[in-house]
Amino acid sequence: MFGNLFEEEEEDSLSSTPARGRVAKVGDEPPPPRGRSNLCGIKNQGGTCYLNSLLQTLLFTPEFREELFSLGPDELGCLEDKEKSGAEVRVIPLELQRLFARLLLVDQQSASTADLTDSFGWNSSEGTNQHDVQELNRILFSALEHSLVGTAGSTFIHSLYHGTIVNSIVCKECGNVSQRQEDFLDLTVCVCGVSSLEEALWNMFVEEELFEGNNLYRCAQCDRLVTAAKSAKLSMLPPFMTMSLLRFSFDFAKCERYKETGRYSFPLKINLRPFCEQTDGDDSDYSYELFSVIIHKGGCYGGHYHAYIRDIDQLGQWEPPEDDCKPKTKKKVKQEVKEECEPKLKEDDPLSVLTTIIAQEPSRSVLLDQLGQKLMDKIGASWSKKFRKHYGPIGKFLQSHTDIFMLVCNGTRVALKANLPSPTTEPPSPAKQTVNSVPAPEPGAAEEETELQPKPEVEGSHWFDVNDSAVTSIRESDIEKQFQGKESAYMLFYRKTQLHRPSEALNCPQYKVPHHLIQMAQEENLKLQQMREEFEASNNSVELCLHLAPCYRLKNGALQPTSKEPETTTLTFDRRKTVGDLRLAIYQKQEQWEGDMALTVAKSLPAGLHLYNTLTDDNVSLYSAGIYVNSDLFVWNGREVCGAGVLTGAQWEPVLLTVVRPSLGEKEKEQEEGEEGKSGFENGGPGLKKEARAFAGGATLGEVREALGEPKGSLLCQEHSGTKKGEQVSGEGGGASGWRVFPPDDMQRTLKELSLKDGDALLVLEQQSFDSSMFTLDGDVVTVTTPSDCRWLHIEFRPQGGGGGGGGGRGDGEEEEEERKKIKVPATGNMLLCDVKQRAIEELQLPGAAYCLRQVDCTGKLLPPVCEEMSVRDAGVRLMTTLTLCPGNAPKASQLFLHFSVGSAPSAGMEMDIIVEKTCTVKEALVGT
Repeated sequence: MFGNLFEEEEEDSLSSTPARGRVAKVGDEPPPPRGRSNLCGIKNQGGTCYLNSLLQTLLFTPEFREELFSLGPDELGCLEDKEKSGAEVRVIPLELQRLFARLLLVDQQSASTADLTDSFGWNSSEGTNQHDVQELNRILFSALEHSLVGTAGSTFIHSLYHGTIVNSIVCKECGNVSQRQEDFLDLTVCVCGVSSLEEALWNMFVEEELFEGNNLYRCAQCDRLVTAAKSAKLSMLPPFMTMSLLRFSFDFAKCERYKETGRYSFPLKINLRPFCEQTDGDDSDYSYELFSVIIHKGGCYGGHYHAYIRDIDQLGQWEPPEDDCKPKTKKKVKQEVKEECEPKLKEDDPLSVLTTIIAQEPSRSVLLDQLGQKLMDKIGASWSKKFRKHYGPIGKFLQSHTDIFMLVCNGTRVALKANLPSPTTEPPSPAKQTVNSVPAPEPGAAEEETELQPKPEVEGSHWFDVNDSAVTSIRESDIEKQFQGKESAYMLFYRKTQLHRPSEALNCPQYKVPHHLIQMAQEENLKLQQMREEFEASNNSVELCLHLAPCYRLKNGALQPTSKEPETTTLTFDRRKTVGDLRLAIYQKQEQWEGDMALTVAKSLPAGLHLYNTLTDDNVSLYSAGIYVNSDLFVWNGREVCGAGVLTGAQWEPVLLTVVRPSLGEKEKEQEEGEEGKSGFENGGPGLKKEARAFAGGATLGEVREALGEPKGSLLCQEHSGTKKGEQVSGEGGGASGWRVFPPDDMQRTLKELSLKDGDALLVLEQQSFDSSMFTLDGDVVTVTTPSDCRWLHIEFRPQGGGGGGGGGRGDGEEEEEERKKIKVPATGNMLLCDVKQRAIEELQLPGAAYCLRQVDCTGKLLPPVCEEMSVRDAGVRLMTTLTLCPGNAPKASQLFLHFSVGSAPSAGMEMDIIVEKTCTVKEALVGT
């Protein structure tokens, strides 16, 4: 198992050969600091949990680590000299010293044993294969004794763990006694057929084995076979007694190994006097107390090891588990205080649930990544199932209630803003405890605190579950849970009750640690602190897009840039800093700014730039204010932009509508064609004209009509989706479209209430419009019939316009104007789009390549290709509008056209269009690309 473990100096490969096959994980994120217990765990290399459990037990054996630390470089050498020829370097104890120093002093969640296992001569498979911890204990002690030959520590393993057993055989005939002494570093005790450790020891050291019948003993003095009695006694007791439990047995009937999982109890304190040869000493000479239990979870062919360890020097921050019971005499008082102080829980109210969870925490704060689990434990349902549909993600919910919640500890914990805990009810936060700090009592604590929250007794406390990287507090009574089952005790470690620790060793991790190791730990702590600061700075740097008010004007309910290319300023800022810090940075960058400065979260919408919440609290961090990467901020005076008041908030989000009006005549048509590029009109002779207009989402329909300059008698209509296909047919010509007239009551409703969204069409008609044959009113439905002379479509050819998404807007400046060709193709509502495309290709005389037809929305953005197997009417294409002919394939009726981009932002990575079957899964679609 240990390879060339004992050839430290004879074999160069031990100290110079790297761990083969193990690749160190190099990442940008530094190791996290210690947790609430303020103790350091050990990383699992893949199958080294057994090693980790034993090493932690040795670390928390103060006498062992102090003997190890007492060996200086003059005896062990220096690791820096191990490559030098002739240098005598004892690698294993040196690496063990370094590991112990890191576990005691370096502020990290877990330490690595890679250097130590390298000194063992392990290859990559040794780190991933699990072995027996009892075997490891013996081999490691032998390796250390071998390594320390010739030093002052050559006998310290022997002095701490070595004991002797005397085996005696007494002849029943002559009384002759034959004795043999046996050394041990640990006792192997039976589990099968016994119920407790005391019973197993009684069988070993009190019960006698008789040699009689066919099993006689040859007495040397009688010189013949005689009846005899065999017994064993403990002759010399070591300061530390290690008990290895024989949990694994062999079933000879089934020819297989199995694990004993029955109940097997062991005491916290044990007196070994009944099992000793000499019994005339004091009780303290035979008394031992339990301080470590190595636990095996699993079966005989595999499993996991962890350890319950008592922190004798109280180096860790022990906290009672949440379900720990208070004294019975205090329960009534505690319940009364709980009812008065804790908020009443309303399970259907997320605000009530979250505030209750946080208020019940001892530190009045909760780790963000644990909040979801605590909520599930509290109400029995996850946030996603209970609240997400109505309140969104839990993170956004916290950000939307910054008046109640606040993020602390660099954004890792959430706490309540109001009703902060008082000093008499809040224990010192473990986050403020350094590695070498000692918890101090709160000054001025009242007597009521002692009555309501009595300190836990030192006796029985300071037990921890050390499970690889994780170290958590447990109760002493939790040890009883390891008496039986698949997860049960495997090794027991006792220490003599005579061994007392000096007061200066308590709460002092640096006690008897050599100065050079303390200096090494301090350097590593400084390096870790620097790494964490650099990581936090880079991880919390956000790029903000600043929109300055002088560069915008209010038009149609939204902010529009005064120039074609809006002037924006990019600012990289640390989101852990406050809003006040950001405001000051902008002031310094905009030296010519005069007067007040308001910072308002903004968002670019199809209608323009819209403002939401203004950052008013200068003491709140950007993280708590909900500012993330690529957030847009509008910088203004908070009142008006270019003399116009601006409505802010989600309820006033502008909606970009397509306003449709009757086209009046030739003169107007010419005027509109001259303004086509500016206003967004798309006209083509008598019929309908379209215009893109933005309105505040909180505006009523009546206010929209007034803004359009229409009289009160005008009708506003919404496209009617309930019209049957048979009703749309109007002879051979362009067909008809149905519109629903908004009733008078809807004039008082807002666009948001009417569910109008970007791109929706709004038909505006006056009463005289029904004098034309184009418009027919039937109840509340208006039918618009396309005149016979309006049966055409404009086809615009764009050689490089095949990009998706925003391809239409981005390609305009790059394409040469002469490359664009626009023709008018005769068409009817019943005509297939494939015939329309074919006519356009023939008239444009294009080469034989793949082309598709695409519509353009009111912002000039290319929409997905239309299905050419459908008719003009069925595809939703209106006559007298423009289709764009682009290179590319058109989807069939059974297919979907998808556009996606690869990258952290839509404009940052590669963009691609794909056509997939409607029955295809997302995974199949991505694999097909």
